[in-house]
Amino acid sequence: MRILAVCQIPQFWNILKGDMSLIGPRPERPAFCEAFEERIHGWHYRTLVRPGLSGLAQVSGGYDLLPTEKVLYDIEYIENRSIGLDLRIVWLTVKTIFTGDGAR
Repeated sequence: MRILAVCQIPQFWNILKGDMSLIGPRPERPAFCEAFEERIHGWHYRTLVRPGLSGLAQVSGGYDLLPTEKVLYDIEYIENRSIGLDLRIVWLTVKTIFTGDGAR
């Protein structure tokens, strides 16, 4: 868990600056975004909201998801954003960090 916290420091800084939020679609590397935008319908919708440290796709499958699956969770999040959904994602993220259950 300690390594995870150190690795996330740059993202926490981006949250404080306002470039990221706590919850939202995880940002993707620009080179991958360009390729995914050409091949995956709806990929660009992920850019309609501020990227997040954790998101629905991460607590619903994380690295096990293909990009085509990930975008579906991200669009679901964008269309159904609410404080309740954000709190659920925070809870599932914290649970995963401390228990390892669902970590991928």
